[in-house]
Amino acid sequence: MFRNYLVTALRSLLRQKAFSFINIIGLAIGLAACLLIIQYARFELSYEKFLPGYQNVYRLRLDRYNNGELGSQWAAGASAIGKALKEEFPEVVSYARLSHWGFTVKIGDKVFKEENSFFASDDFLKVFPYKVVAGSGENALKEPFTAIITQSTASKYFGEEEAVGKTITVNSGQGFKVTAVIEDQPRNTHLKFGVLVSFATYISWQPEVDDAWWWDGFLNYVKLEEGTSASAFEAKIPTLVEARIGERNREVNHEMIFSLQPLADIHLYSHLMHETEQGGDGDTVYALLGIGFFIILIAWINYVNLATARSINRAREVGVRKVMGSYKRQLVGQFMLESALTNLVAVAIALVIVLAATPYFSELTGQQVSYAFLADAYFWFVLLAFFAGGSILSGLYPSFVLARFQPASVLKGKMSTSPRGILLRKGLVILQMTASVFLMAGTLIVTKQLGFMKSQDLGVDIDQTLVIKGPNVTDSTYTERLTAFKNTLLAQTTVKSMTASSSVPGRQPNWNAGGIRLVTQADSEAKQYRIVGMDYDFIDAYGLEIVAGRKFSKEFGTETTNVIFNETALRWIGFDDPEDLLGNKIEFWGDQYTVIGIAKDYYQQSLKESHEPLIFRLIPDAGQFYSIKLNTANLQSNIEMVKEEYLSSFPGNVFEYFFLDDYFNQQYASEQTFGKVVALFSGLSIFVACLGLIGLTSFSASMRTKEIGIRKVLGASERTILGLLTREFLLLIVISSVLAIPLSWLVYQGWLDNFANRIDLSPWLLLVPGLAVAAVALLASASQTIRAAKLDPAKSLRHE
Repeated sequence: MFRNYLVTALRSLLRQKAFSFINIIGLAIGLAACLLIIQYARFELSYEKFLPGYQNVYRLRLDRYNNGELGSQWAAGASAIGKALKEEFPEVVSYARLSHWGFTVKIGDKVFKEENSFFASDDFLKVFPYKVVAGSGENALKEPFTAIITQSTASKYFGEEEAVGKTITVNSGQGFKVTAVIEDQPRNTHLKFGVLVSFATYISWQPEVDDAWWWDGFLNYVKLEEGTSASAFEAKIPTLVEARIGERNREVNHEMIFSLQPLADIHLYSHLMHETEQGGDGDTVYALLGIGFFIILIAWINYVNLATARSINRAREVGVRKVMGSYKRQLVGQFMLESALTNLVAVAIALVIVLAATPYFSELTGQQVSYAFLADAYFWFVLLAFFAGGSILSGLYPSFVLARFQPASVLKGKMSTSPRGILLRKGLVILQMTASVFLMAGTLIVTKQLGFMKSQDLGVDIDQTLVIKGPNVTDSTYTERLTAFKNTLLAQTTVKSMTASSSVPGRQPNWNAGGIRLVTQADSEAKQYRIVGMDYDFIDAYGLEIVAGRKFSKEFGTETTNVIFNETALRWIGFDDPEDLLGNKIEFWGDQYTVIGIAKDYYQQSLKESHEPLIFRLIPDAGQFYSIKLNTANLQSNIEMVKEEYLSSFPGNVFEYFFLDDYFNQQYASEQTFGKVVALFSGLSIFVACLGLIGLTSFSASMRTKEIGIRKVLGASERTILGLLTREFLLLIVISSVLAIPLSWLVYQGWLDNFANRIDLSPWLLLVPGLAVAAVALLASASQTIRAAKLDPAKSLRHE
């Protein structure tokens, strides 16, 4: 029986080659798109889940308020909080406290720059239970000047030699004894590092850090007892804060709100100050999953539509089978087998597409998707689920539609498509087209928003700027070396300017200072500001505009007790007119500084963010970044020249550089990726939907061949026939656009609200996608309708 079903199914598929092709290709594209998106989303959603007990680990984020206003939101907040929670609450099994520290390690004649390294407290491996492959994890970071390194770092430093027990010298000064080697972290963690040095070292250098509530920049993780309610535990924290620092907070009208971030949520849902890396976007991941669902849904709808539309053609076959004794369940089985066969071929083609497209998809998303998924049982489970689910979903309804035909009516030629069936098909076409218009609107809006952000005046000149990361290895001659390095570069005709600073545009300043107020104000009026340290040339080099007062100048002697505010900082401290703030003194960590100038606001970060209150301090030997304006002619040789001078001036360091415009635009990387992916899959969804329309118009034209012939004999023109055939589908597309517009407005308005600077959602951004999809759909079906309209009436009337 099965063999008979199989032969019949194959014959049916081969007899209707065009419809089979449309169904199989549509399903294959939909499946391939879904599989690629699922691989991407699965990785994004897998962060930290490889760690045993990750469900019980939380990071403590901090919001600081001044005078009731939110001043800053920290991923890395007060140093004391983790330790205090461990002391007070038995639910805290262990805690880890970390502070970022980039340094240089010299092994023999090789120098390594370790940007991803941290001070870490003793219980780090209890909170993050990485496997120890050499040495002992127990108390590995308890003593000062001890270190844990990863396997790849150990191999980099010592090759095949045993690393445990050896000493690494940091910044040509302090030695750290390697006490343990741990496995490398996988890529799906927000906390990537090569070296951890003991937090006890930090405390030995600065004991006050151990219980500091006003010193931010420290990552605090707590591991709670299994079964502890995070919300109930979080509710206890304010009591602890009140007990430890409440009185002082009230004195300065300050408030500290700590909250728990589940470890697995950090990558996708945390974008705060002092994140360890730029995270992903949970909304984007789920939006892509939604797009994948839309595409496969459109493909399945194609199958259902075409199968039910063809039901009239197959009615006679059903009638004969029933007369010959076939039961309804046997007919359902027959048509379900056809559906399974179609889906099986589609799955095979989809697999080939996935294998071929994986490298390109990796490049598009910026995520390293390897072929390792082929060895993953989950991938094959998903593939099997798509095959089974697709076979059932796409085959079940047409099977029952065909199987319920009455033999007597069918064999008398009285079969016709039921109004309910026609209504269903039209509803499914509307659903397809609505999804296509919605996705195309997304493509247009994302592209428009990205273009808007890139075209705006940043208020700062970042073009042709080479940025070098400052040296880690320095000595007492650093200032003289920096001056000599700068003078040497400025003597080159290819170098237009050079400036040293603590931060550069494109990143949030690492220096956030609280407690700043006018000397005439009370402590309770103090607020937090972002601080940028700079030399005399920063303002000119970056083209900042001074709207009141003046910039730093050597003509006025030493200016290290003067500061410049930006316009947002001006308003933040309580002034509207820039002239009114000039000459005022501010209290800054026990010292007083005079405001000598107001700089026009510029975008220190991307246009996704609002302007922040910035205070510029003169620090002539600022050492974090050197910004060099270069002549771009012979760029590579110019970079080599800078490198040679840098290594000569700062021996023992590693030369690292980047171009500032590229660095700045990296802030839009997630939106660019989202835009490209949405555009790609929007195109695919429209393509698959058009395949279905071609099939339906072809079938419709075929079914109306005799009618067309009669109309032409009676004098109807080809244009009239063409209008007759396209009017129905055009109406469906218009309805789809009407439905898609409010849906798009709701969704994309919410997406745009995430940007501090954004486009307005004008009507044409929603109308154009509807018109475009309508045009594409009509073009796709035009060949079928035109052919039908041009058919010779004599041939039309002989049809059937």
